[in-house]
Amino acid sequence: MKAEAVRPTAIPTTPPPPVAAESVIVIDPVSGRVLYAKNADQRRPVASTQKLVTALVAMDSNLDQSVTISADDERCEPTKLEMKPGEVHTRRELLRVLMVKSANDVGRALARDIGGSQEGFAALMNQKAAQLGMRNSHFINPHGLPQEGQFSTARDMAIAARSAWRSQTIRSFTSLQSTTFQHSDGRVKTLQNTNKLLKRVPYCDGLKTGTTDAAGRCLISSGTLGGRSAIVVVLKSTTPNIWNDSEKLLRWSLERPASEG
Repeated sequence: MKAEAVRPTAIPTTPPPPVAAESVIVIDPVSGRVLYAKNADQRRPVASTQKLVTALVAMDSNLDQSVTISADDERCEPTKLEMKPGEVHTRRELLRVLMVKSANDVGRALARDIGGSQEGFAALMNQKAAQLGMRNSHFINPHGLPQEGQFSTARDMAIAARSAWRSQTIRSFTSLQSTTFQHSDGRVKTLQNTNKLLKRVPYCDGLKTGTTDAAGRCLISSGTLGGRSAIVVVLKSTTPNIWNDSEKLLRWSLERPASEG
């Protein structure tokens, strides 16, 4: 995927559209400038959007290394790839599926393989968060399923999203509308991206969905248009407002005359 040259994005001259989501932030990923924020520092569960942190930790490892699936990897719900113990896949293959389909068993497999255990990987996630300047987050698992003491904020997740957006590998995965996955026994699955905004907004290129009862509907979206880029973090929205909220903010950020900067 060839990256489009981008320049810093100025704050739009029109006010942001009203959104239903409880916590929101819109940033320019080039400069890091905040274009809009609403309850951006309120701690809350962020569901599978924290898989962006999982991806960033995985990027620090050898992605071509093989992972042998274990029975323990399957001990999660609800979204699973249904891999079988003994299957062998590269970390790169698993990371691609994690970004597209958000399968929790894939997250557990990567965590166990890279961190030695779920707890070991969580320590790496928190270390990565600290390195990035995410000062209001604490992670306990790689997938975002509810766990007491696990939280982040819209602002912190924007920091993680900015780092993920800058990774050509991660963005090449998050921009896929679908992908295929071949199990070791030859079975092939076609997997649709959980991010519906990829089909609704032609210049959207990511980044990650997330939904649990505790976190509500969450979406971190990104896009590049006319040489400008934006990342939109929407936490605890409602159906179908998660898509509407994110689309409105992404379009507000980027669909304007070039003279506005």
